[in-house]
Amino acid sequence: MGIAVSIFLIALGAILAFATNVAVSGLDLDILGWVLMLVGILGLVLTLVVWAPRRRITTVERVDPGVAPRRRVVEERRTYDDPPL
Repeated sequence: MGIAVSIFLIALGAILAFATNVAVSGLDLDILGWVLMLVGILGLVLTLVVWAPRRRITTVERVDPGVAPRRRVVEERRTYDDPPL
């Protein structure tokens, strides 16, 4: 569940819980509104917990001032198939 769906559920639940005066037989709209708000809040919290810690990890290499930095040597070897005769 994303942030938009969570906010939608919270808004829909608030409308059902606070802004309606309709009586439906066998269904309490106030309780349904509170349940939708709780599900939306839970979804919003879980979405933020799962997606918030995504950050890049950087490493810092300390170099002595008088020493030249190490160079990485990358070797690339290409092999070619012989053309058919």
